[in-house]
Amino acid sequence: MMMAIMKTVLSLSVILFLSHHSINSPVNASAAEDSYDYYKECKTSDIGLAQSAAGTLPNGIPTFLVEIFNTCESSCGISDVHVSCGAFASVKLVNPRVFQRVAVDDCLVNDGQPIRSGQAFSFVYANSFMYPMKVSRADTC
Repeated sequence: MMMAIMKTVLSLSVILFLSHHSINSPVNASAAEDSYDYYKECKTSDIGLAQSAAGTLPNGIPTFLVEIFNTCESSCGISDVHVSCGAFASVKLVNPRVFQRVAVDDCLVNDGQPIRSGQAFSFVYANSFMYPMKVSRADTC
């Protein structure tokens, strides 16, 4: 008898819950996650790029630190991220899986693989000047 009452209460709770929430909207597991939208659509502008001077090589050539990161609060990753990078070249080897020039003014990040929410990539390059860089395009979700 007690089990039947519990099933009825549970069924009514589910019906009340569903009547107040859209079935197509995400339901967060806890109040702490309320600001994190698992189904938020990401945009190219959610990929950040920061660049700064990092020092000099022993031969006096300046080095620069580049950080590329995903600020989108979604469970999906942003892939095929391309950066406008001029005629990028470096005296210091840059891991091509992290950043590589594929054409003039077109560099690919993370070998085209998804960059997850909160994930960042960084590298240091060396040249006589800092290349102007900005994210030019990406496949968003």
